[in-house]
Amino acid sequence: MILESLSLINFKNYDQAQLKFCSKFNCFVGNNGMGKTNLLDAIHYISFCKSFFNASDSQNIKYNQPFFAIQAWINKHNEVHEIYCGVKRSHKKQFKHNKKEYERLSEHIGLYPLVMISPSDIELIWDGSEVRRKFMDSIISQYDKAYLEKLIAYNHVLQQRNALLKQFYENRTFDSMSLEVWDDQLIMYGESIIQTRIQFLKEFIPLFNKNYKFISGSDENVSLDYESTLKDRSYKSVLLTSLERDRAVHYTTTGPHRDDLEFKLLGNSLKKFASQGQQKSYLLALKLAQFEFIKDKKLTKPLLLLDDIYDKLDETRFKKLIELVSNDTFGQVFITDTHPQRIKELFEQQKAEHVIYTVNNGEITQFLN
Repeated sequence: MILESLSLINFKNYDQAQLKFCSKFNCFVGNNGMGKTNLLDAIHYISFCKSFFNASDSQNIKYNQPFFAIQAWINKHNEVHEIYCGVKRSHKKQFKHNKKEYERLSEHIGLYPLVMISPSDIELIWDGSEVRRKFMDSIISQYDKAYLEKLIAYNHVLQQRNALLKQFYENRTFDSMSLEVWDDQLIMYGESIIQTRIQFLKEFIPLFNKNYKFISGSDENVSLDYESTLKDRSYKSVLLTSLERDRAVHYTTTGPHRDDLEFKLLGNSLKKFASQGQQKSYLLALKLAQFEFIKDKKLTKPLLLLDDIYDKLDETRFKKLIELVSNDTFGQVFITDTHPQRIKELFEQQKAEHVIYTVNNGEITQFLN
């Protein structure tokens, strides 16, 4: 799978941009704040129908402009597919595949898999459980459509149950029959979601361990544990046990929407006891395992986006990463960096196909020196 070209209008700091890419390394170089990462985010839109960074689509429209548009042409299995994403202020997002608009955006997820490695990955360690659940769910959703549909359905039922609990609280009433309607659906979707997550981790963890060993160059024991109140209990019994608490706080306190992934190194919390270098190796191993897992499930090489990686890794880890992604296991790679000459020398040494673009305040030129 190759992203052949990309066109932007009014996206973030770009008035207009048109880019053609090579099949291996595509590099965006320039000072910080010039728009390099914005190009990666546009590519992320093409895969996930949304920004990697901003929850609101309208935040990605260039200042004082009424809309943004992204077009991409992807060669997959020797067929070229056209992807279009358009957002107008105060309008519903348009997303089209070969000029046909999707009825539901979930239909697009997984067609053009992508893995993004970014400095913001540190949030996986330092932020709350929601970030780690999203990481896990985004991987599964790229290859398991049924899981994505169940996740969407579960979140809808959860909203309805929470609204009913709030209504009970405000009206000082309670109707167990009304609540059971939502409980039955929550149990049906929730237990299936948890079982899929458990199975996913059984397959994912060996890949993660292998990549950590390669990146860190050590045999340190790392682990990735799924924390759920439902692993050894039925969801129905847990809901019954937590009912009084749910009524008191007027929202659902247990279920897969509260689960977490626990990151450990040598049996201890990665957040509390690991060095910065160990944390970086752990995160990089997670993302490389994500790439390998999706590639095996989808039988296609995801696009790999590396944002500002050189400045976030030491020299040894960076060279190990580039050595790894240069082989045939990986396909097309997109990289941002602040030093054009460093990137040029690196890929000349690797003797890998590459193209380098200089980015300067939303203006893009090909680097030829």
